[in-house]
Amino acid sequence: MAIRRGASYAFVAALTLASVAAVAGEVFFQEKFEDGWENRWVKSEWKKDENMAGEWNHTSGKWNGDAEDKGIQTSEDYRFYAISAEYPEFSNKDKTLVLQFSVKHEQKLDCGGGYVKLLGGDVDQKKFGGDTPYSIMFGPDICGYSTKKVHAILTKDGKNHLIKKDVPCETDQLTHVYTLIIRPDATYSILIDNEEKQTGSIYDHWDILPPKQIQDPEAKKPEDWDDKEYIPDPEDKKPEGYDDIPKEIPDPDAKKPEDWDDEEDGEWTAPTIPNPEYKGPWKQKKIKNPNYQGKWKAPMIDNPDFKDDPYIYAFDSLKYIGIELWQVKSGTLFDNIIITDDPALAKTFAEETWGKHKDAEKAAFDEAEKKKEEEEAAKAGDEDDDLDDEEDDDKADDKADSDVEDSKDSDDEKHDEL
Repeated sequence: MAIRRGASYAFVAALTLASVAAVAGEVFFQEKFEDGWENRWVKSEWKKDENMAGEWNHTSGKWNGDAEDKGIQTSEDYRFYAISAEYPEFSNKDKTLVLQFSVKHEQKLDCGGGYVKLLGGDVDQKKFGGDTPYSIMFGPDICGYSTKKVHAILTKDGKNHLIKKDVPCETDQLTHVYTLIIRPDATYSILIDNEEKQTGSIYDHWDILPPKQIQDPEAKKPEDWDDKEYIPDPEDKKPEGYDDIPKEIPDPDAKKPEDWDDEEDGEWTAPTIPNPEYKGPWKQKKIKNPNYQGKWKAPMIDNPDFKDDPYIYAFDSLKYIGIELWQVKSGTLFDNIIITDDPALAKTFAEETWGKHKDAEKAAFDEAEKKKEEEEAAKAGDEDDDLDDEEDDDKADDKADSDVEDSKDSDDEKHDEL
């Protein structure tokens, strides 16, 4: 059948649009903290009655790449923070889940978190806090020298399962993007600044399910199993007279003192010294055991308690995103959150937000640090000047006291002459 040229163009265009729609990812939630953000987020009253609830500031921070690109930042030290937003409920069964956000620790964080949580079911957002059950917790955590890692916690059957891999997080004072990708084939990836830092299988890197195989508890090591890697050398014999070699011998260079009196001091004996011929207790040399069978291990068998879960990666209900933190020093700033099923879309979102401003932010940070160093140097100089002035004043006072004393002595001398 012939198709008119104009109709063919329309057909191709429609087909192209359909193809794009078919591959375009779905965005379940996106937040850039622009105008109206407070209508989408609920500040929790958790810890408020204890006067320990911290306040959030809507700001771009002390240094940034764009003053109009704002996020929410913790503002009070030694406080708990909890805030959440709701989105249309969905499940990630049979689809990829991507959770991504940016975070900046302007305070040179020494102890505190920078992670977010995904929650399902019904949540009283006004009471959202540290004890509220969650499905996923993801993001950086820093505390002292020992904890500087990315948390990736998956909750199954009411139990929180931590990732078994150690994924280092960024520790500077600039914005960084953290991405968690969970796929329907039960694989995952963790990215920082659009670069993959860890990937693998949920089966292998979380202890969500019992192991597929275990060592046979009924197996016993055979009695004739030879697990000695080395044995005494039968050809090595102890030399005759070896045990007769003394540990110490009289010092051949020692001389009896001339004033030594045998009757008064007793019989003189030379002091002893270590015998260079003494080699310690004899030990038979060892050789490789030609019959060595290796360390015995019980054979592996199928674990009767293992039951596969083809949806180990999935959550039936994902409905809220929350930020719940304890911070010793405030200054952590969250921004540019996206939850989607398309890793490419999330990558583009990061490039158009963080990627667009990161160089300018770094320049602003360097300038702020330079200014801070100059101010500290100037302050140190002023303190040195004040100290010099105090020393000069002390010297002047000492000279004045000396002049008074000299004058007094002169008067006394004149008085004596009279």
